[in-house]
Amino acid sequence: MKNQKTRILFLCTHNSCRSQMAEGWMRRLKTDFIEPYSAGIKPSSVDPLAVRVMEEAGVDISSYRSKHLDELRGIDFDYVITVCDHARQVCPVFPARTNSIHHRFDDPSELARKAGTEQEALAHYRRVRDKIRALVENLYKFL
Repeated sequence: MKNQKTRILFLCTHNSCRSQMAEGWMRRLKTDFIEPYSAGIKPSSVDPLAVRVMEEAGVDISSYRSKHLDELRGIDFDYVITVCDHARQVCPVFPARTNSIHHRFDDPSELARKAGTEQEALAHYRRVRDKIRALVENLYKFL
């Protein structure tokens, strides 16, 4: 019988928004049997609007930081979930026992740049936040 938690890596390009939200939801909802991580191919910084909309939902990711995938070398992941197309395309090869899942989410920061108002911008972040929560809540269907 397996004694350790299932290790899941959420991978995105910048580890600034979608993968951070996914890690935050997983830590909030599923930490009894899952050990979540997030990283990026080209990390930048955590998006303040992502922090804001997650806080609205009761999840604090304000202490999170954007990490490069290399920082997590040595961790054996059971699953790698790419949450953007670019990360999927350039995703490095993981050991054969690591399962890969791709679940694309819109990039709220890109959509927000085209928004006319702050409320329109936040609406994109909230929509993506809620879709990511739904994925986390139903992840057992994929695992």
